Amino acid sequence: MKDWSKRTKAVHSGTRRSQYGELSEAIFLTQGFAYDSAEQAEARFIKAGDDEFIYARYGNPTVRMFEERIAALEGTEDAFATASGMAAVSGALTAMLRAGDHVVSSRALFGSCLYVLEEVLTRYGVEVTFVDGTDLDQWRAAVRPGTKAVFFESVSNPTLELIDIAAVAEIAHAAGALVLVDNVFATPVFSDAVAQGADVVIYSATKHIDGQGRALGGVILGTREFIRKTVEPYMKHTGGSMSPFTAWIMLKGLETMSLRVNAQAASALKLAQALEGHAALSRVIYPGLAAHKQHDLCQRQMGQGGTVLSFDLKGGQAAAFKFLNALEIVSISNNLGDAKSIITHPATTTHQRLPADQKAALGITPGLVRFSVGIEDPDDLIADVLNALG
Repeated sequence: MKDWSKRTKAVHSGTRRSQYGELSEAIFLTQGFAYDSAEQAEARFIKAGDDEFIYARYGNPTVRMFEERIAALEGTEDAFATASGMAAVSGALTAMLRAGDHVVSSRALFGSCLYVLEEVLTRYGVEVTFVDGTDLDQWRAAVRPGTKAVFFESVSNPTLELIDIAAVAEIAHAAGALVLVDNVFATPVFSDAVAQGADVVIYSATKHIDGQGRALGGVILGTREFIRKTVEPYMKHTGGSMSPFTAWIMLKGLETMSLRVNAQAASALKLAQALEGHAALSRVIYPGLAAHKQHDLCQRQMGQGGTVLSFDLKGGQAAAFKFLNALEIVSISNNLGDAKSIITHPATTTHQRLPADQKAALGITPGLVRFSVGIEDPDDLIADVLNALG
């Protein structure tokens, strides 16, 4: 299996078949499991084997298939599937941290990630230092002996700044800190985060893994020791595990993910190229564009620009709202990575709670919109956007 390509692993890794030999993965919709004897129940509670289960909050055969498949795809030893992407982010951080620990994080983060770091962790005595993630000197200054972890989005939401995973990992590892990467925008298709130095990789499976707007989910990937000795005890006792039905949806999503994501990235590049220099826009942000200041890092780290672009309308919020309301194919929503194209106004939705000065520092202007490119015909999307821009 190690020699299989990512596309093959996404279809076959981790498959378990019952005595009936089903071709599509079985959904084990059960919260509990029966034992042949009291002695077997006692032994399983002492230590369950790799294919033994106790309670769905602790593990389930369908969920385990998804965990093994995504771990094989990402190149980690193990994975723990969670109820949502934010359950994965908060679970990975909270499981490993305690009062007095120090974390360094990039400042450009999704609003809910910022909330966990700014409000939740600090509430329990964890010290958090924020840096400009693109400035390696700031990482060097902030990371110190005893720093427990660094956390960042490999591509930031919504301004698409790339963090140099290998460079930050080198700084963190020199201090003995773990590197936790929220890798949603890179996707498992383009990711090579583990080889680049990430110790823990986190995904919102809601996005490209499902990719069809059907279910919430997340996953934490890392070493077997980290997943089973640090993450699992915390998650199974606090209730953030993935449901069996959701795991089945994610397994089905993985089968087509490479086809969808590659098509979406190709369309995103085509759309970004069509928008470059448009009179109504002050900037077009897409790392796949040759003019993007981090284009070389993007090619080295991901190989492609991804499925999302952002652009800034010169007329601010009024112009952005007028543009959004004029679109016909593209839906106004706050998800991303979907088969349907989605557009978001971050300043009034996903990052609405941030004060004006923080939005400005992050580049989240009143005219900024985030465009998650779907699998529609790219020429239709370009025509829709250009028509809405007037």
